[in-house]
Amino acid sequence: MSLVTKILVVDDEPKIRRIVEQSLRKDAYRVVHACDGREGLQKVEDEHPDLIVLDLMMPEMDGFEVCKALRARGDRTPVIILSAKDELEDKAHGFNLGIDDYVTKPFSPSELALRVKAVLRRVAGEELAPRLKEGTFDDGRLYINSKTRAVKLKEESIYLTAKEFDLLWVLANNPGVVYSRDQLLDMVWGNEYFGDAGTVTVLIRRIREKIEKDPANPTYLRTVWGIGYKFETVL
Repeated sequence: MSLVTKILVVDDEPKIRRIVEQSLRKDAYRVVHACDGREGLQKVEDEHPDLIVLDLMMPEMDGFEVCKALRARGDRTPVIILSAKDELEDKAHGFNLGIDDYVTKPFSPSELALRVKAVLRRVAGEELAPRLKEGTFDDGRLYINSKTRAVKLKEESIYLTAKEFDLLWVLANNPGVVYSRDQLLDMVWGNEYFGDAGTVTVLIRRIREKIEKDPANPTYLRTVWGIGYKFETVL
């Protein structure tokens, strides 16, 4: 997923496209449009979106046909269906085609934005989860054991809360990899958590106070401005 998340909105109603775009831009997403299913398929090829908000009832090619065409060619871009139809069989058909969520009209723009965030977190979590393995980190100063959940600084035990440890291990287990706050939020709290990503910032600060020589100038937990955080090994 690119650093700037791109959302494709496919809907034949200009008003709906405008409402969705205004809501998603509040979360700094880049929004591109298509006014029908055929244009939507072309935009997927041209724009490579990170997620598609797809209207169900459109002329010529409806949302189900679009989703079926995407999955048939192996495209796994997450899809959220927007539909005025609330029948269980329509929802079941959509999920059988491989959609990720189903939102009925009229809808709350803020709820749609939360659902977009939840789907993106889940996808990011699925991509990142295999990188988390049991093991230890030991550079002679800082010691972390993921199995016993022990943390030591110069042989002295350091107490971390459960979430502090989980956050530290996600980063230490993947040194040099930069994670956004939303990715870390998903990996530590789970994709159903709708809390503020500022929680990650608070925990990073607490961990730094416990393991860094100078928390104001950290050597392990480094901030990558405008993106997120990474763990660096200290030689």
